Order: sequence, then C-alpha cells, then structure tokens
Amino acid sequence: MNFFSKRNWVQLSDGYLDRTPIFQFILVSLIFPLWGAAASLNDILITQFKTVFMLNDAATAFVQSAFYGGYFLIAIPASLVIKKSSYKFAIMLGLIFYIVGCSLFFPASQIATYSMFLVAIFAIAVGLSFLETSCDTYSSMLGPKKSANIRLNISQTLVPLGDIAGIVLGKFLIFGSVGNLAAEMSNLHGAERIAYGEQMLQLTLQPYKYILVILLVILIILALTPMPASKAINKDNQEKRPSLKETLQYLMKNARFKKGVMAQFFYVGMQTAVWSFTIRLALNLNNSISDSDAATFMIYSYIAWFIGKLFANYFMHKFSVTKVLTIYSALGTITLLLTATIPNMTAVYMAILTSFFFGPEWPTIYAHTLDTVADKKYTETAGAFIVMAIVGGAFIPAIQGFVSDLSGSMQISFLVPMICYIIVTSYFYFEHKYELKNN
Repeated sequence: MNFFSKRNWVQLSDGYLDRTPIFQFILVSLIFPLWGAAASLNDILITQFKTVFMLNDAATAFVQSAFYGGYFLIAIPASLVIKKSSYKFAIMLGLIFYIVGCSLFFPASQIATYSMFLVAIFAIAVGLSFLETSCDTYSSMLGPKKSANIRLNISQTLVPLGDIAGIVLGKFLIFGSVGNLAAEMSNLHGAERIAYGEQMLQLTLQPYKYILVILLVILIILALTPMPASKAINKDNQEKRPSLKETLQYLMKNARFKKGVMAQFFYVGMQTAVWSFTIRLALNLNNSISDSDAATFMIYSYIAWFIGKLFANYFMHKFSVTKVLTIYSALGTITLLLTATIPNMTAVYMAILTSFFFGPEWPTIYAHTLDTVADKKYTETAGAFIVMAIVGGAFIPAIQGFVSDLSGSMQISFLVPMICYIIVTSYFYFEHKYELKNN
C-alpha cells in the first residue's frame, strides 16, 4: 500500500500540477477506451436490432439517441458532482453506472424488447457522461498547463483501441454465429421467427460480460489510488465557487466558446452518423457479404481513426493546430462527398478514409474550446457544456436515418454528415484566421 499512498506532485493554484503523476495519468487514460468500446458496440447493435425488431433506418438511430441523450442530460449534474466532491468520485460514480448499464443487458436479452435495450444503453450513457465530463478535463489538468492539449490527445489516442475492441467483440460474439441475419430471418415467419430473434438477442449480452470484469478491476484500483484534486484555487483558498447561473452567464458572453460547442455538436453528430451506418452501407452495396464481414469495415474505420490521430499529433507539433484541423476537415468533407456519390463498394472505403480525418477532431475541439475560458474557476462546468454537445450524436444519425428512409438510399443519406463536416471545417478556418490576427 506504500505505492498507493505516494504523492509526487505539487498542486498549483490554477488547478494544474507542477509535474504529471505517471501512474495516475495512465490510470485515467485507460478509462478512455472503455467508452470507445461502448460506442462501437452500438454500431453492431443497430444492425442486429434493425433485423430482429424489423425497424426502419430512422428507428434504428434511436440507439444513438438513447446513448447520446444520456450524455446530454447528465453532463451538467456530473459537473456539479465534480464541483462538490472531486474528479475521482465522479469517475468512480461513472464506472458504477456503466457497470449497472452493462448488467441490464442480462434482463434485456430475456425480456427481448427494443425499449428495454434502450434503457440499458441509456444507463451506460449516464455512466459514460460522468466519465467523459470528468476524464477529458482531468487528463488535461494532470500536469503543467503548457502540455494540457498534448496530454488530452495522448489519452484520446486510446479511444480507437476501445472502439476496435468493441467492434471485434461484436463481430465474433454477436455476429459470429450467423451469416447475413437479414437473409436468415427473411425465410422465417410467426413463432419461428420470434424464437430465432430471441436467440439472436441472447448473443448481445456476451461482449458486456468481458467489459464488466474490466470495469470492476479499474474501479477497485482507482478506489485505492490517491488522485490529485486538480481544481483551481486562489492563494488564500477563500474564493467562493461560482454557481451554475454565474458560470452560464460568464460562458454566454464568450463567443468563441459558443462556437466551439457548436462545432463539437456537429462533429460528434457527423462521426456517430458515419459509424452508425457504415455497416449498413456495406450490406446495401454488396448483398453477398455477411454481417460479420460488414463489421470488419468498422475495424478498418477505427484503425484509420487511430492512425489519423497519430499523424495529427505529429503535424500539430510542427504546425498550427487550427491550420492542421482545417485541412483535415476539408479533406474529410471531400471523402464524405465521394461516399455519397460513388455507386459501388469504393464508397465504403471512402467512408473508412473519412475516419482517418476524424482522428484529432474531438480532443482538439474540446481542448481548444476549453482554452477560451480564461478564468479557470469555470473549468469544470465549461467542460460539461462541451460534453453536452455530444447530444449531436442523438440528432444527426436520426436525421440521416430519415433521409435514408425518405430517399430510399442509404448512400445519399451520407450527404447529411458531409454538411456537418463543412460546418466543422468553417469553424477551424475562422479559428485559424483569429489565431493569425491575434498572434
């Protein structure tokens, strides 16, 4: 226990530390892939639920609506928990909610109703909202201020590994025992179809068994580990913490902060929409492949996302962050245009290439927007507002689903995320112009 009681950092008045405590930073960073795994499993569930529950594309998007709606509703309460207690307590609470949500997949697979699965997904999202609201800001604060953006990007680089793990678990544990589920069930009717559908729903709980074990291990280690407060204080420790109303008034006067939140809304919505429907796009363009084979394209997408992060981290060390992201976003817009217009499987590969350009977007928008908050006593709640922008993931996939149903073309619906990427590109372009003008 001596290791766990050892403290080798000094807390500074602005909330940052004089040095990065390596073990604590690694522990927090290891939580990042956990929400990646949950998010990527949604992409598997959308395909599974569409067939078993006979849903249209708009209805399948409610998986993401439940998921990202939970983020939106809980982000502010999570920030208040951080304010009243600590980042560590909020992270532990998030892990507990995540555990509860995973556990709900067991009764959901027995009850076998779409609404019960949405409840389980919402419970997971509640936990993840606590985790992201806490960990995104906490990672950036665990060390000197000058390297805050680098720390967050390092932590966020692990998210694609979680996404890959989630999609691999789904590919082999959920899709692994069947070929093309839609083709299999198209020949079944009545009670036989219902029984087979329930059998397939039993498979959905398999990945969550493994996730539960990992969550319990991390929860125990975190409980035993001393963690820095990483909260801004004044020198005499007498400064009163601002209320939610005061924080909101402060942030509403910050035009660049509001633009950053808007950009995050459209970015998360776009990313979620592309990943939600890539498997469906592949199945639509090639009827001969199995669900498992189509899921492989998502593995490629997450690998591309990971590589895109690595390249971006290098470029952002050499060049202006806003310039790099402007170029990334413009190229991503082009790949989505090609995804929507090329009438063969090349479109799927364009969707995969888009994930390369997704790489640095979320952490850079987050850290860049948080940097616009000059008074760090507002940091916890400001971070929560940025996390709330994740609700874009509840709306944009639903819009894309409606476009797909109305147009009769999954491929044309990819114009929806393309428009979102144009907005994100504009955000970085004008931020770059602001940077050049003020530096």
